[in-house]
Amino acid sequence: MTAAALAAGIDRGVFFANTDFTDRIWGALGGTLGQVAISCLVGVLVGLPLGLGVWLTAPQGLTANRLAHRALNAVVDLGRAIPFIVLMLLLIGFTRWLVGSTVGWQGGVPALAVGCIPFYARLAENAVRQVPLGKIEAAQMAGASRWQITWGVAVRESLPGLVAAATVTFITLIGYSMITGTIGAGGLGDLVYNWGYTRNMPDIFVMVVVIVLILVEGVQLLGDWLARRLDHSR
Repeated sequence: MTAAALAAGIDRGVFFANTDFTDRIWGALGGTLGQVAISCLVGVLVGLPLGLGVWLTAPQGLTANRLAHRALNAVVDLGRAIPFIVLMLLLIGFTRWLVGSTVGWQGGVPALAVGCIPFYARLAENAVRQVPLGKIEAAQMAGASRWQITWGVAVRESLPGLVAAATVTFITLIGYSMITGTIGAGGLGDLVYNWGYTRNMPDIFVMVVVIVLILVEGVQLLGDWLARRLDHSR
């Protein structure tokens, strides 16, 4: 190592004094949050109707249909079975068409969103199935329509579970976003891999892990609080 390189390494410092970290952390954090927030929103907006479809067409559902139930179940199971790294590779062409590039945090959104949909759909179905059958039957006896029962009873009564499912999904996407970052999608994954690991800067590696832990804990606490606020059974 030359004297100039050694001096540069000393000037760079460690932990919060490391300019390679301080110059990039906010952009990396913003990239990760952008990827995860948009992907989670898409996953919830598309996954909830899909999960409701599985619930509605089940043998005991409001619109029982064996063929439709099997088809929707197959879509959910297949989507959850594809390894995420394979999904990213399969969607490269779609990602490039949709956002114009596979590089940058926007390039990680399509794969994260598509992978999120079946994941949340199954969690949403499980949450809705926890609604007491008596409340469904009471709404039917009152003359409520299927639409009113689905959204006014099933979804409303399962809101705490749906929020908990969204919380789990958001946290899972944080982990997946670290993977997208290693292949050019930016965010904290890019920082920890291309700087902490590849350039052998353990302080960056450690600080990114700490930030992710804090982020996950914050999301979990917020989700738990919101779920409790929405729980009318207490």
